[in-house]
Order: sequence, then C-alpha cells, then structure tokens
Amino acid sequence: MDLTISHLLYGLFTLIIIVTMIFRKGVVLPSILGTFAIALVYTGSLTKGFTAIFTANLVAATELFSIFLIIMFMLALLHSLRDLGADEKMIRPIQKMMVNGHISFFILVAVTYVISLFFWPTPAVPLICALLVPAAIRSGLPAMTAAVAVALAGQGMALSSDYIVQVAPSLSSAPADLNTALVADYALILSLISGGIAILLAYFLYRKTIRNRDDERNEQEALQIQAAESGNKKAATANLSKWGKIFAVFVPLSLLIVVIVMVYSKFASAETGFVGGDGAAFVGGVAAMLLLLSTIAFGKHHALDYISNHITNGFVFAFKAMGPVIPIAGFFFLGSPEFSASILGVEEGPSLLFGLVEAGQEYLPQGPLLAAFSLLIIGIITGLDGSGFSGLPLTGALAGSLETAGISAETLAAIGQLGAIWTGGGTLIAWSSLIAIAGFCGVSVMELVRKNFVPVMIGLIAAAICAVIFLA
Repeated sequence: MDLTISHLLYGLFTLIIIVTMIFRKGVVLPSILGTFAIALVYTGSLTKGFTAIFTANLVAATELFSIFLIIMFMLALLHSLRDLGADEKMIRPIQKMMVNGHISFFILVAVTYVISLFFWPTPAVPLICALLVPAAIRSGLPAMTAAVAVALAGQGMALSSDYIVQVAPSLSSAPADLNTALVADYALILSLISGGIAILLAYFLYRKTIRNRDDERNEQEALQIQAAESGNKKAATANLSKWGKIFAVFVPLSLLIVVIVMVYSKFASAETGFVGGDGAAFVGGVAAMLLLLSTIAFGKHHALDYISNHITNGFVFAFKAMGPVIPIAGFFFLGSPEFSASILGVEEGPSLLFGLVEAGQEYLPQGPLLAAFSLLIIGIITGLDGSGFSGLPLTGALAGSLETAGISAETLAAIGQLGAIWTGGGTLIAWSSLIAIAGFCGVSVMELVRKNFVPVMIGLIAAAICAVIFLA
C-alpha cells in the first residue's frame, strides 16, 4: 500500500517511544505529542489535532476501565482482610511446613504465586516477606535465595500471565482487537513454562547456599527482617480475631471455587464459558461481595464509611499503577483501524501501524520463530522502563500486524507480554518493583537482578520456542 506522511509520522513516534523506553524514561509525553502531530497532519485541522488528544485518552480509558475496576476490588478486599487480621491468619499455618531451606524455597514459590495471581505481587509481597520469609530463613534459606523465589514466582510467573485479574491480557489484546481469552490462556501456559524453568534453574544454581536449620546466621537474618516490619503490627481484639479466623478460611475457599468454576466453564461448554473479560468480571464481582461481608464484620455500624475508604484507596492504587498507560494506549489505539476513526473524528479511519507493517512486509521476519523472538525482544525492551505494563499496547499492536508470519497474533501478544512483564514487572530491572522485594528481604537489589538474570532469560527463550512449536 502507499504510505502517507501520517504513516511515516506514526512510525517515527513509535521508534521514539521505543528509544525512550530503552533510556528508562517515561513515554507519556511522546505518546501525547505523537497523537497530536498525526491527527494534525491527517486531518489538516488544528482543532481536530487538539481534540484527538482528548479522544484518544477517552477511547483508551473506556476500553481499559474494566481493568481499573478489578484492581480496585481486589486491593480493597485485601485491605479489608488486613483490618480483620485474616491476611496473616491465612498463611501462618504454612510456617509450620518450613522444616528446612529446600522445602521452604518451594513453599515460598507456591504461596507467592497463588496470592499474587489474585491480589497482584505488589500488595502481596509485604505480607509474604513479613510472615513467611523470616520462617524460611530460620529453616536455613538465605535471604537472597528467598528474595529470588519471591521475585520469580510473583513478579515473574504470576504477573506475566495475570490470569485471574487479566489486566495484562486486556492491554495486550485491546489495540489489535485480539481474543483476550486466548491471549490469557496462551500467556498462562507460557508463564508456567518460563517460570517453571527459571525457578528450577534458580534452585539448582543456588541450592548450595542453603544452610542447616541450626546455623546461627539464620536467626540473625530473620530478626533483621522482623525488625523492619515491626512497625506494621497492630493489636487485634478477640472479636476481630474470631472474624479473622472465619475469613481466613472463607475467602481462600471462595476464591478456590471461583477458579474451579472458571476452569470448568472453559472445558464444559464453549457457549457457557467465560469470554473476553467475563472471567475478570466474575472475579471482581465475587471480590466485591467478599469486601462487603468483611467490611461489615469489621466495621458493623461504620461499615458504610469503611467500605468507601477501601474502594477509594483501591482506585488510588489502580490509577497510580495504570494511569500512565492510558495516553500510551491511546497512541497505539490510533494505529488501529478499529479505533482511529473515532479518535480522528472521521468516517473511515486509517490503518497506520498495520499499514506500515504491510508496506515493509518483505523486510520483517517471515518465519514464526523469528516473529516470536522479535516480539520477545521488543517486549523486553519496553520493560526497561520499569513498569512492565506500559509497553503492552505496543507489543499487542505489533502482534496483530505480524499475524501473517505463520503464528497466531494471540500467541505473539502473549510472548510480547511475557518479555515486557518478566523484565519490567520486577525480575530483571533494579528500578522496578523488585526494589520492594529487596528491601523487605534486606538484600542488594543489584545483586538480586544478577541472581535472576540467567534463570529468567533461559526461561523466556524456552517459552518462546515452545510457543512456536505448540501454540503457532
């Protein structure tokens, strides 16, 4: 197809965004500027250029608002459980299972993965590091190895699929209008492959550092972590203790039933199964009801005020985490014919990104393996900003445009998602949320990055190869 100045501008600003990410800078400014410049050139109207900035953000916010809601409900639920002390009671029995450092490593992996799937790693890490990591260290697991386990299981394996909350699959699928459910399924499979390989490799690489249970260094490291966390303790009344015990059983059981229903619906019938964002909506609805019940148990007559506070705090967290993604997504929505018409205010919108890809088809990777590794590398590059999520609109849009390479767009989107989140979500970048894990475990964040690097890269490469062989 014939390229216009608008196509070339879109390609230029896309490159600017990628380069900006490489230098670990924010990409909101070039995203907004690019939207304005392209709209101005395409429509020839200064007014529509300004209007397109607002419209692009509005379209992106409309498409992604369900993401904000599910984050809000899950975070609000976690905060309400913390009021009751139920969050601690849910995982205290697991401490008794930590009989030695080797078992503790895999217990940390399993618990971190499960909690992070439902509540995201960021709010889950303080709970795990305060309660389970000291117990793991006392059993002989060094603090650094414990930090590796938490990072790989939570920030890597759980967050890269984001299968329950489905923020990442929604961001990956939206720009190219891909099948969100397929992206989520493929991302789950690939995250388990990459995570399983990375975790096992990390264990075999660092197993010799695991100490005997009676080593005097264990108690010293454990006390250091508990001293840092001592300010977060709160007293609980007998009544709260009673409700805390009830919800410590009731909430995990409810969420387990949710998972069973979701899995059953996928295999029982394609007609009754959860489609697109239905799964996240189901989880969000259950979380909202659990939030209501736990708030009533804690606040009784003040429940109306407490639930409002939790919802407000949940929204604040959601907008802090995802707010910058909206203008970035708006720019990449502009590259899709599905959204460009409404953004530009015209009857038939241009296919900017896909047009560029089509025009340069002969120069792009043609084989599925090359396409898969191209998306993996681009995903890793976009993750260098330390977010992990801001690059997903780009990898998703590119996945839709490279579908002709012999591999499905949903598979490519899942590969790009893994690269972006494993990198920027908190395993390979020191300026990401990995800082929180290092801080809670009392270890050097740069040393933690070095420990994670080889297992994570081997896991990602293996996952990309498996995607080409089994999911193309």
